[in-house]
Amino acid sequence: MSFLQPAGSVIDLGVNIDHIATVRNARGTSYPDPIRGALLAEQAGADLITLHLREDRRHIKDADVLALRPLLTTRMNLEAAVTREMIDFACQVKPQDVCLVPERREEVTTEGGLDVIRYYKEVEAAVQQLKAEGIRVSLFIDADEAQIEAAANVGATVIELHTGRYAEAEGEEAVREIERIKVGVRAGASRGLRVNAGHGLHYTNVQPIAAIPDIHELNIGHAIVGHALFVGWENAVREMKAIMVAARLGVRYGAGA
Repeated sequence: MSFLQPAGSVIDLGVNIDHIATVRNARGTSYPDPIRGALLAEQAGADLITLHLREDRRHIKDADVLALRPLLTTRMNLEAAVTREMIDFACQVKPQDVCLVPERREEVTTEGGLDVIRYYKEVEAAVQQLKAEGIRVSLFIDADEAQIEAAANVGATVIELHTGRYAEAEGEEAVREIERIKVGVRAGASRGLRVNAGHGLHYTNVQPIAAIPDIHELNIGHAIVGHALFVGWENAVREMKAIMVAARLGVRYGAGA
C-alpha cells in the first residue's frame, strides 16, 4: 500500500467534466466527448463525477446527463439551480447526489454561494422534493455560520463550501481565507453535516484545503481539463488525486519531495 492508494478513502476527488463539454460545444461537434471523459476519470481514480446542467446549457446538455447516469460506477453529483425545471429533471435522473447552486445567466462561472437564508422556502422545498426521491442533497454555500445553520435547518445533509475567494487571494489574505474555511468546516461538522469544498482549486493551491481533516470531498474541473492539454486526461486526474491525498496525509509530493 502507498499513500497514492491508501486503504479506505482519505479524501474524495469529484472530477467536473463541464469544460470538456465547453470545448465540444465551441465548434458544435460530437467531440471531445464528456461521457468518455467521465469514464476515463473514474478509471484514473476519480471518486465521483460532477457536472452542472445550467439553464442556458452552455456546456453540459440534458442528453449528457441522461447518457452518463447508467454508465457510472462511482457517483454522479449533479449541480443544479433551484428552479422547478432543474429539480424535476434531477428527480427524473436520480443521481446519487444533487448540489444546489446559485446561477445567473451573465456570469462566467458561479460567483458565490447559494443564499439559503434569503431563499429559505424555495431551497427547503427543493431539498424535500429531492430527498423524497432518495437523492442526497448538498448546498453550495459560503463559509458563513448563518448560512451553514440555515442549510442544516432546511434538511440538507451535505454542504459544499465555496473556495473561490481563497483561490483568488494571495499572501495574508489567502491565510485569512483558509482560516475562514476552517471555521466553516467546524461549524458544518458540529451540526452533523458532511462538508465538501470546491471552486477555483488547482494544482498549486489545493493543498491547504485538502489538508483540512473534516473535508470529505473536493470538486475540481477547470484546472484538470487545462492540465490535461499537456499531460493527458488520465494523468491529470491521477496527479490531482495524488496531490490531495498527500496533503491530507502530510506527505510531500512532487518536485522536491
